[in-house]
Amino acid sequence: MKIFLRLPQATATPFATSMQLQWLFPASKKRRNQVFNCKLVKEDDGRFLRAAMDRASLRFHETLRPDPLFTDPYIRCLLPSDIQMDVIQSLHQHCLATKFIDDKLLSIIEKADGLNQVVLLTDGMDTRPYRLNWPASTLLFDISPDRVFRSSIQKLEDVGAKIPRRCLFLHVPSETSDIQQVLRSKGFNGARPSLWIFQGFPTMTLANFKDVLDLVSSLAMKGCFFLGELPSWLVETEIGIKPTTTKWMDKVFMSHGLRVKIIEYDEVAINLGKESSEGHENILFVAEQLQLSDDQMEIWRREFLRIDEEGDEEGFEEL
Repeated sequence: MKIFLRLPQATATPFATSMQLQWLFPASKKRRNQVFNCKLVKEDDGRFLRAAMDRASLRFHETLRPDPLFTDPYIRCLLPSDIQMDVIQSLHQHCLATKFIDDKLLSIIEKADGLNQVVLLTDGMDTRPYRLNWPASTLLFDISPDRVFRSSIQKLEDVGAKIPRRCLFLHVPSETSDIQQVLRSKGFNGARPSLWIFQGFPTMTLANFKDVLDLVSSLAMKGCFFLGELPSWLVETEIGIKPTTTKWMDKVFMSHGLRVKIIEYDEVAINLGKESSEGHENILFVAEQLQLSDDQMEIWRREFLRIDEEGDEEGFEEL
């Protein structure tokens, strides 16, 4: 079954005034420049790099299991030469999340019509662009720390990793001062369907994550999806407030026009015929964009202005 993501047809409103149009279309929901504060100090830089290496190690050891959730033929090149080769029997939540995200994003792409833009917010060591079977003409945008990404890309290219034919892989450093502008300059179009993935992206504060939500809210077309996992400690960052995880997620996501659903790791494990995983340090989620993107709003604004101007011209001719 195909899912069609289309712009609603504008309805002519000949009696709309310029003041009414300004009320309907306030200067598009421009956000402050998305700066994710990822110009990390040396201590944070090392901490996030170690965390990225730990996640890569988990994916490597999952690949070694006799019945792996997924196989990553390239992850070995990103790890130290003395990495432990023993098979780890216990299932980790990161691997469950990776499998869920892989399956979900490919399912959404298969069912959606015209979805060829995928934005990956990562730690710079995500091999999805190389290991997944992307449809032809897919544009893959990776937003991650520049130093980690460039080191990873060099190692991947050295072992012969290649992006699928007729696909394009573009990097946007997370340190960039205006993420929106750079994404657009590289070909991202907010009036076309897109899919957003969030896994491993350096997030130091709740403000960092809200910047990410701002970005998705501004650029993702209505009906598009944002999925991934975020650190559960973010729930505790609001001083004096101890909401349940579900209420907190609803509040934060809905304030950016996104309807969110929490996915239980145990449920993912059961659906895969696996036992419950170890540790639950993150929150797995799927969110849907309920608002028009900035680009969609701009298209509507221009259409209404055109209709308004044509109505003024018709009225002048009658006089």
